[in-house]
Amino acid sequence: MSPFQITENTFRSGRSSTFYFASGPSQGTPIIFVHGWPELALSWRHQLPVFGALGFRAIAPDLRGHGRSSLYSTHDAYAQREIVADMIELLDSLGQEKAIWVGHDWGASVVWNIASHHPDRCVAVTNLCVPYATLERGLDVLVGLVNRDLYPQSEYPFGNWEYQRFYEEHFAKATGAMEANVAGTFKTLFRAGNPEGKGKPALLSKVRREGGWFGGKGIAPNPPCDERVITENDLHAYASAYERTSFFGTDSLYMNHAANARYASEALNDGYLDMPVLFLEAAYDYTCDCVNSPLAEPMKKLCRDLTIARIESGHWMAQEKPAEVNARLAQWLGARIPHAWGG
Repeated sequence: MSPFQITENTFRSGRSSTFYFASGPSQGTPIIFVHGWPELALSWRHQLPVFGALGFRAIAPDLRGHGRSSLYSTHDAYAQREIVADMIELLDSLGQEKAIWVGHDWGASVVWNIASHHPDRCVAVTNLCVPYATLERGLDVLVGLVNRDLYPQSEYPFGNWEYQRFYEEHFAKATGAMEANVAGTFKTLFRAGNPEGKGKPALLSKVRREGGWFGGKGIAPNPPCDERVITENDLHAYASAYERTSFFGTDSLYMNHAANARYASEALNDGYLDMPVLFLEAAYDYTCDCVNSPLAEPMKKLCRDLTIARIESGHWMAQEKPAEVNARLAQWLGARIPHAWGG
């Protein structure tokens, strides 16, 4: 098999079924890419062939509730504890003890939890946009890191995280709005970063005050596809997947803050991470804002071998700026863990 090829695979355990893409030699060091909300393994399409060609065993799973992996009908099935267990079982199925883990958005939370609960299963970790000791520790922790100069308490009690509270208050309404026009939802969400948004409240901070997603209209508009992030073919793949699965699983990620906080409290080593860590922050991600808020401060204290790099992108970094992401990640892997390179 050429390492440039991407294969489709499914691993089944007694707990769940996990679909994943794979590229590269089967005996290469695993590098496992974990997607976020509302994404799929497809979101790592620009990374898999590159790192497979470099000799790694590059893997990107659909998380439970997404794409071709197991679907569940209760919110608690999408708690971090369950998703982490899926990922550890996936690593076991590869016959490997350790992996390089790479996450984005909620996938970053999964990777941070793997690093803090299963450090023995990590060669190194890299995360995009969401820093350590934030989202995976629950909404209260996020709110405590809000930039109150930009989000006054009286107007934005939950700051840039207002949309997360909206899920807890009106889950069916939030999910229904996304499902009313699935293709429109992805065309609206998957937009490149805009420098003009700097210093302004994030769009998602207005979800509660507007009575729901998409300006409270209950259905997404139909803007042109932003091909800086996704092509029409990519859009079709996302839309067809979510039309089949619904948004229940991916939106349920936001319904487990209390359970996730309890799980985070069980972290080993008092929550400190000793393995090499790379964090890629987005210059124009105004929800997960690491540039103009203290969001990344806990990470800086808890990661003992931390490298931070800034990418000039919005939130969908791996899709918007794949060359920059791949270059930063490859450079860091070569510098920090050369022994794992290609085998």
